[in-house]
Amino acid sequence: MNRRKFIIESSILASTALFSGTLLSFTHLDEACATEIFDVVIIGGSYSGLSAAMALGRSLRNVLIIDNGMPSNRKTPHSHNFITQDGETPGDITRVAKAQVLTYETVLFHQDTAINVLKTSNIFTVTTQSGKVFSAKKVLFATGLKDIMPAIPGFSDCWGISILHCPYCHGYEVKNQETGILGNGSLAFHYAQLVSNLTHKLHIFTNGQADFNTEQQQLIRQNKISVVTQKVLALEHHNGRLIKIHLEDHSSYPLTALYARPAFEQHSKIPMVLGCTKNEQGLLVVDSNQQTNIFGIYACGDTSAFRSVATAVATGSQAGAAINMALSTENFNLKE
Repeated sequence: MNRRKFIIESSILASTALFSGTLLSFTHLDEACATEIFDVVIIGGSYSGLSAAMALGRSLRNVLIIDNGMPSNRKTPHSHNFITQDGETPGDITRVAKAQVLTYETVLFHQDTAINVLKTSNIFTVTTQSGKVFSAKKVLFATGLKDIMPAIPGFSDCWGISILHCPYCHGYEVKNQETGILGNGSLAFHYAQLVSNLTHKLHIFTNGQADFNTEQQQLIRQNKISVVTQKVLALEHHNGRLIKIHLEDHSSYPLTALYARPAFEQHSKIPMVLGCTKNEQGLLVVDSNQQTNIFGIYACGDTSAFRSVATAVATGSQAGAAINMALSTENFNLKE
């Protein structure tokens, strides 16, 4: 059995045997990788990074994916609103994707955490937590966002299970059920517009004084949505499934689902260290080719406010094609 076949078969077998949701690599990087200059190093091997790797692998680019096996949606039971994969677990989608990507002989996968990237002339040097060092012509960050859990007991336990960020991804499964929105102002109003189409049993929990303008207040009342301003004390749940929301005045409301959008930060700090800019939302700024303001550094995945599997895959495919075009142009222009 050759090295490539061993890598692919080992990865599929082991990832099936072990717990779902974790990206595992069984690629043994030989000594040649230490001196090889990859066309692209992709930091982050979930949906977006794998999508980019497929586009690049199909263009015969030498690609190394570095991933630490901790995707942000690892607690989510099922993924929805992604055609052909509706209702599948995130881990199962990832395993199939990884197996398909690794059939391309120029793509390698290494489980590790990238901790530093340096640019010297036209080459990037990537250092990992285990001490390995790799070189590449281009770097693609597919590291995503890290959600910052509010200090509400039970919130983190329910996040991704019954506390939801996206009505498109999860709303159908909790339609016509007791539903809450944890938020205030324009964000809560936006959720109310979307979620009111899925259930009439809807409450907005502002966790303090409400901050709606006159028009928003009127529309909320018209749609018979209650606004509860008491501070949230705790979320009662069973294995991440919401039961009740408890408030500071000792009242409580039964809930099946709660929509919320906690604060977030970039999962990796490396892009900012390199000088990549963020917008007012905290997302990496990219152009139409998914390239950041630093030449040769690209980003995909959570570069859009719409966080979904479909968007991640789309931006990854776009980044892969754009990077391949950049490499093709550079190589084409060098030939005499």
